[in-house]
Amino acid sequence: MKYALLIYGGIDMETLSEPDRNAVYGEYMDISSAASTYGGAELQETDVTTTVRVRDSEVLTADGPYAETKEVLGGLFLVDVANLDDAIAIAARIPAAREGAIEVRPVVEH
Repeated sequence: MKYALLIYGGIDMETLSEPDRNAVYGEYMDISSAASTYGGAELQETDVTTTVRVRDSEVLTADGPYAETKEVLGGLFLVDVANLDDAIAIAARIPAAREGAIEVRPVVEH
């Protein structure tokens, strides 16, 4: 089954020493290079976000994210694993899970 592992919040990399920061990046790279991972991306900060809505055929744009929340979507991994338990095991390895949250969501395949 395919799952999106949505990464919310997480570790403030600015506060880490260089060796600790490199170790955390290494954890992300390990997940990124795993055979079960088929995609993913780190997202830029929310201050460069544009939200798009269409109302009465008019395209409306707004600077910033859709909702103001404490934990912001910061990135995602796409994984193809046997079951939900395997997806949860990978999600638990994502460094951001230690201070933020990882949402595990099945992908709709067309």
